[in-house]
Formats: sequence, C-alpha cells, structure tokens
Amino acid sequence: MRTAFVFVFLFSFASAASAQTPETLGRIERLDPALDQWVSEDAKIEVLAAGFTWCEGPVWVDDKQGGYLLFSDIPRNSIFQWSQRDGIHLFMQPSGYTGVSYYGLEPGSNGLALDRLGRLTACEHGDRRISVLTRGGGKRTLVDQYQGRRLNSPNDLVIDSAGDIYFTDPIYGLPERASDPRRELDFCGVYRLAADGNLTLLTKQLTRPNGIGLSPDEKTLVVAQSDPDKPIWMTFPIKQDKTLGDGTQIADASDAMKQSQGLPDGLAVHSSGTIFASGPGGIFVMTMDGKLLGRMITGQRTSNCTFGKDEKTLYITADSYVCRVKLK
Repeated sequence: MRTAFVFVFLFSFASAASAQTPETLGRIERLDPALDQWVSEDAKIEVLAAGFTWCEGPVWVDDKQGGYLLFSDIPRNSIFQWSQRDGIHLFMQPSGYTGVSYYGLEPGSNGLALDRLGRLTACEHGDRRISVLTRGGGKRTLVDQYQGRRLNSPNDLVIDSAGDIYFTDPIYGLPERASDPRRELDFCGVYRLAADGNLTLLTKQLTRPNGIGLSPDEKTLVVAQSDPDKPIWMTFPIKQDKTLGDGTQIADASDAMKQSQGLPDGLAVHSSGTIFASGPGGIFVMTMDGKLLGRMITGQRTSNCTFGKDEKTLYITADSYVCRVKLK
C-alpha cells in the first residue's frame, strides 16, 4: 500500500514539476568587486527541480558516478535526491517523524550533513533528535534530550574535523511552536554534541537560532537568527575548550525584510571564509565581519544553501525550487 502511494506521489510530482519549472530565477546583484572572485558576470540562478512544498537542508554527496544532492522537504516528511545523471528521486520517507499520529505542518528532517565517515546526519523535527543513517540503512539517535528534557526541534547542524556536531534547536518543528504543550525546554539553544556523546549547551542568547556554520579554521561559529523582531547574523569565537566567547552581531536583515519575503535561515561558509547565507529574497554573500558583497536574488523565500564538489557550484533551496549557481 505504501509503495503504491509513493509511486503515485512521485508520478504526480514529476508531472507537475516538469510542466511548471522555469529555467532560471531572479538575478545576481553585485555590491562589491570582491564578489567577482567567486561568481562570474554571466552566472545565473538555474532551476534544477520544482514542485516541492518547502525545501531545506541541502548537502552534496560525492560518489564515483559524479555525486548527488540530498535535501529535505519538511512538510512531506521526505528527503529527495537530485543528480545531473538521474534527476529527482525519493531518497527517504519518513525522514523526520516516525510516529503514528498527526504532528503538525513541518514534521520532517531539516538540516543535513555528512559525518567523518560520510554517513548522513540529520536534524529531525518530529522525532526531535539528531540522527545518523548507518551503513546498513538503519538509523541511530545521537541526541534527543538535554538534561533529561526533550529537545525542541533540531534545525540545522555543522560538523567539525573532530566529529563534534554544532546544532541549533528552535521551536519551528513543534506543531504549536512556542506554545506547544509538548515543549520541555523554555529556551532555544545552540549546542555542541562531542564525538564522545557529551552534549554542551553553548548559548541560549539567540531567541530563534537557525542556520549554523564554521569558519575554515574552526575558530568561529556563525549563527543566523530567524526572529522577525531581530533578524540577524552573529559570530562567536570558539575557545580552546570549545565553549563560546561573547557573540558579535555582524549583519541585520531588517531592511531587506521590507522588500522581500523570508528571514535569515541556513548558511554555508566558503573555504575563503566568505559566508553564503539565505535571507529575505535570496542568498546574501558577505565577509566574516558582515560586509555585504552581493546577493543572489531568487525572489522566493530562500531557506538554505550548500557547496558542491570543490566549491564549483552553490546549490540553493528556495521554497518549492532547488537551484544552483555555478561558481568560479
């Protein structure tokens, strides 16, 4: 019965997407010549696939056939796979909620990453945990509680070279969000899950922490806040013991929100230290101290981005679209 459902779902999805998918979206806005280091003048925001409900959490996976992109469709409780070779396929369903009752509008997985062994590690809204997909195809729970209380709904994550996982835990996956009776923590935290399984609360300074990334030297943590009352990006120095120093606000999206839909969300940090961060209307390209170099304007509520192999491509999830921008 479930197999038939998935087949019909994919057939309908593919038909609708192919009939409505534009070739490109929006435009690229240059605000500083430094953007030319990564984005050529003729670069476009290419649409790879469309017809999703709300795309999130893209991650690139290398393989011998050229690699593929995985990304979450949170409302559909699914992870999809795209490759140049095979197009779109359903990779996993369910992806973030395995219960038997209704669990709100955003039950699925959100942020995705690969650990040091190349295993898919996911923030799961409905099951309120960080999980890892083992080589045999089964899942393991890495963490689902802090001091005996269940996490809110892990949102995004980044993994350092030692295997430690930094992640954010806002309330967006709870069916009734901040007022949900199932909520057990009265704050939205940023955490570090050490490779040995020890969980540390790094900060609860941010009211709605969301996207997260590390500087190339792993000495700075970058966090986006998706609070409409304070839509900002912050950096935190990482101390020797991997606790955080005082945070610094590097950019504010309040003015951009007056012109476009969306909030600071997911982000990716280039090996040069340049931040590619989703925000109102597209991707904001900025330095580590917040200088805005340009924007990739999708015209959509843009959720996240990730780099492909050798940082030659930026993959973007924007509402119902999956896009790419070829980089230098």
